[in-house]
Amino acid sequence: MQVTVEDLSTVKKALHIEIPGEAVAKAVDAAYQDLKKTVKIKGFRPGKTPRSVLERIYKKDVHADVSQKLIQDAFVDAIRKENLNFIGTPDMDLPDLEAFDEKGPLKVGITVEVRPEIGEIDFKGIPVKKTLHVFSEDDVDAQIQMLRRNLAKKVPIAEERPAQSGDFILMDYEGLVEGQPFDGTPRTENHAYLIGRNTLSPAFDENLEGMNIGETRAFDVAYDDQYVNKAFAGKTISFTVTLKAIHEEILPELDGDFAKNFGDFESVEDIREKIRDNLQQGYAKRIEQEMNEQIFSALIEKTSFEVPDVMVNYELEGILEEAERAFSANGVTFEQLGQTREMLAEEYRGLAEKQVRRHLILGAIIQQEKLGLDGDEMVEGFEELARNFNQPVDLIKGFYESNPEKLEFFKHTMLEKKAIQLILDNSLIEEVSPDAAEDAEGTEDQTA
Repeated sequence: MQVTVEDLSTVKKALHIEIPGEAVAKAVDAAYQDLKKTVKIKGFRPGKTPRSVLERIYKKDVHADVSQKLIQDAFVDAIRKENLNFIGTPDMDLPDLEAFDEKGPLKVGITVEVRPEIGEIDFKGIPVKKTLHVFSEDDVDAQIQMLRRNLAKKVPIAEERPAQSGDFILMDYEGLVEGQPFDGTPRTENHAYLIGRNTLSPAFDENLEGMNIGETRAFDVAYDDQYVNKAFAGKTISFTVTLKAIHEEILPELDGDFAKNFGDFESVEDIREKIRDNLQQGYAKRIEQEMNEQIFSALIEKTSFEVPDVMVNYELEGILEEAERAFSANGVTFEQLGQTREMLAEEYRGLAEKQVRRHLILGAIIQQEKLGLDGDEMVEGFEELARNFNQPVDLIKGFYESNPEKLEFFKHTMLEKKAIQLILDNSLIEEVSPDAAEDAEGTEDQTA
């Protein structure tokens, strides 16, 4: 067998394989011999059917089976011989079976992508700013106010007055584009709407202010080409709105009855303490994410390598599936937001490539530093998962131990965390206040 490797890039290789005619003829002979032992042809005893008869009936099937097996075996041998760490599914340029020659040679072209070769990574001494984010009691008050609004009663306003920003209203509305119905703004009755939230644009909300109950108002809203809802972008929509009712919020009192709406809380102070804990955890995670972003930006900048398309596509598919689940949970589809899967794929491809680079860099550091996990670290990992999912540790451990692939993924995730911590332990960390961090960002923006 002859194999030549053509470098299409550092991560894409074209294999040109030629299987000798003798090997092809031998494989074809063996296939007919096996077929003769098993096939039953009327008029011939088992094992006595002439090859000419078998060829007349089964020639195409034999050629297909023989070529497939020869190519698969040749591919495996070539990968092993050339020591190619290929990933994904090979792209095979298969020969035309109509022109199959039983005495060969058989030629095939196969394109594969391989994992990039990343040299030793210098991850020590990276300068990292640790912004010391802290919550304030104003943040706690804002959370309490949000909880109050979640329990607020909406009642018709007592006095007769026009609608204003902050009002909850009921309205009938429809939006036309060039006089024709538009899928993004179909005729809708008794639609609840908060003026000032700008759900349909600030201009739409401004036109609602000053309307009286029972009034119908017609107006146009021009959406610019960069509007967030792509279905609306660049269009002028002619709205007709009828105001049906105006409501105001009646917020609950902050007392023990209010606290009991949210679980095992006896007082509002108990809720406030829980909010403080959540805010502190949130800021701790934000600090961690910001530091991680800095070290990865530095490592990506100093570590140059090509990324295989197959890895980017796999990561991108995960991002899109997660987006679909998030939208579905909120009862929204891509189309309702004026998006398509293809549009989101183009938007998030850069993020997917960046994520792949991160995983590859961390994988290289794991190998470079020979990082591993001991029994205690595995136990700690299972315990952390059990806390996150509020499940017994034995249940979490049993799930992973009964799913080897998921267990390996879990181990690799823990090793990546260990690698990140190793990088941080060797970084030059400077603690700064949030104000100082904002001033630094502003200076960088002006310089750019």
